[in-house]
Amino acid sequence: MADKKVQNQKSLDVAIQTLTQIASNPTTPKNIKKNISDLVASLKAGEDSMSVRAANAISQLDDITQDPNMPSYVRVTLWQAVSTLESIRE
Repeated sequence: MADKKVQNQKSLDVAIQTLTQIASNPTTPKNIKKNISDLVASLKAGEDSMSVRAANAISQLDDITQDPNMPSYVRVTLWQAVSTLESIRE
């Protein structure tokens, strides 16, 4: 049980790091930066369980990736973050 929690925390940290890199990239459109920054803040907040925060983030990222103004390399990186978040289960 403790091992799974540690693994989940590592996955969450990797996803947050990936999203932070996208938000700090100067080529990322401003509206996407804002959405991702808000998403990172909600992932860091400990109000819900880790799996609930991951599920909410996946849903929000799905909406964000539908933006037609998003550069393709940003979309691919967001999908990587989604894949990482999908591994989080409690």
